[in-house]
Amino acid sequence: MSNPINPTRVIPGGTPLPPRPPGPGDVPPWRTPTAPPAPPAAPEPPAAVLPLPPSGPIEVHVRLLPVEEPPEQSRRERAWAWITGIAPAWKIIVALLAAMVPIPGVGYSLAGVWAYTVGQARIEVGAPWAYGLGIVPLLLAARALYRTGALRFLIATVIAATGLIFGALDPFDVVTITTGVHR
Repeated sequence: MSNPINPTRVIPGGTPLPPRPPGPGDVPPWRTPTAPPAPPAAPEPPAAVLPLPPSGPIEVHVRLLPVEEPPEQSRRERAWAWITGIAPAWKIIVALLAAMVPIPGVGYSLAGVWAYTVGQARIEVGAPWAYGLGIVPLLLAARALYRTGALRFLIATVIAATGLIFGALDPFDVVTITTGVHR
C-alpha cells in the first residue's frame, strides 16, 4: 500500500502556473488581498441620569381579564380521543373484526379460542396462572403495538385482552384477595 498524497496547495482550474514555488508568507496570485480590519467603534456616550420619582405611596392597578377556556369535553369525546390515540379508527375496526369474526369451518373466533384457553387454565391450574397467561401476552402485544403501531400487533392486543377479560378475570377474585374467602 502506498502513502497517501497530501497536496501542499491547490491551484484553481484555468489559472496559469506560477513561475516559482511560493515562499514562506507569500500570498497566492489568485487570492485577492484583504482589506485591513476596521478600527473598533467609538464607545457610546454615558446614559442620561433619570430623575428620581417623587416620594410617597406608589399605586399599582392590576386588571385581570377573564380567560375563555374551551368547553369541557363530554365522556364520549374523551373516550373517542383515547381510543383513536391508540390507533386510527379503521385499524381498530379491522382488528376487532379479525379477532371476533368466527373462523370458517371451525365456528369459533380467535379471541373466543384464547378466552376459552385462559379459562381452562384458570379451572385446571389456578387463578394466578390464568392471570399470568392472560396478562403477559397482553403486555407483550401492547408493547409491540406501542413501538410499531402495526395492525397485526393491534389484532394480537385485542385477542389477548379478550382472553384476559373473559377467561381469567372473575369478580369474586376481589373478595378472595381482600378477605381470603373462596367460593
